[in-house]
Amino acid sequence: MIYLDYQATTPVAPEAAHAMLPFLRDNFANPHSPSRLGRAAAAAVEVAREQVMAALGPGTDEGRVHFTSGATEAVNWAVKGAMAHAPGGRNRVVTVTTEHACVLDSVRALAARGFEIVELPVERDGLLDPDRLRAMTDKRTALVAVMLVNNEIGVVQPVAELAKIARGAGALFHCDAVQGLGRVALPVEACDLVSVSAHKVHGPKGVGALWVRDGVTLDPLLHGGGQEGGARSGTLSPMLCAGFGAAVAMLRERGEADRAHVERLWAVAVDALPSWTINGSVEHRYRGNLSIRREGLDAARLLSELRGVALSLGSACASGSGRPSHVLQAIGLDERLARSTVRLGFGRYTTEEEFREALALINEAAARQGV
Repeated sequence: MIYLDYQATTPVAPEAAHAMLPFLRDNFANPHSPSRLGRAAAAAVEVAREQVMAALGPGTDEGRVHFTSGATEAVNWAVKGAMAHAPGGRNRVVTVTTEHACVLDSVRALAARGFEIVELPVERDGLLDPDRLRAMTDKRTALVAVMLVNNEIGVVQPVAELAKIARGAGALFHCDAVQGLGRVALPVEACDLVSVSAHKVHGPKGVGALWVRDGVTLDPLLHGGGQEGGARSGTLSPMLCAGFGAAVAMLRERGEADRAHVERLWAVAVDALPSWTINGSVEHRYRGNLSIRREGLDAARLLSELRGVALSLGSACASGSGRPSHVLQAIGLDERLARSTVRLGFGRYTTEEEFREALALINEAAARQGV
């Protein structure tokens, strides 16, 4: 099987798997226990925390990383927790129509609590015009939430500029950096809250993190034992944290090589797919995410016929819903064009040989449909 679904999840790095094994096999202690084994497990969690902090980049020393069960929890906590402390008179949350469902649904849940919700449209290239944000961000705005790299079409939003607008108006800025961590520049210094996930960067599923700037107060999403300094209750898994830490350590070590490899594969794909149209900005994007469409294609049929290639029609979270992608609709594609789109995700462990083979199979399957 040729795996081209890196936006859904990435293969676990051998280094991450190796880091997890001792906590699965030998040191199974609770990291919140005062026992000797518990203290050893807690130390491993703190090493992993430092590794995630380092991977986030400059500016992280002005805040703290809290481990979560994944990015969905991190986003829910950031959005709902921040709005629980919104200053008087600041009742507005501003986000973008192309955000991940965990952001959109978290924001929409606040509407039932009386908050004003603004979902800004993007341009046809998938990018948000900063002037749109500027027009809707004022003294009534408490929080702005914009993702770094779109999970469906790969476009990179101008987060530093957008965050400057938000914070200039006194609002907090949250960035979903799940698809961008280690791949594109992450301006942590411009943000107040940043959500990330391990399994998108060659780590294990079931663990993520929320970076919170010093001075930002969040209501806990989970109550119980008061772990994570009282901010996030629940027993942490040293195994998962260690795997996350090792994975992001490899991002720092292999980042330049990974990016060069992705650029090479992108060039191979563009050369091999002349009859396809790229969705979203070609210039402002992470090139390991290739969302493409072909006039008249039945993408679902193509997917079912490519039994030797794992790829996607769009977001894994929305698969099976039967609804066209909200992201593709937001960039102006009608239902017919949205259903002619496939997403190829590739990266560190994708070889050029297998990639060329997969591209040939994709073209052949499309040709069989007469398109």
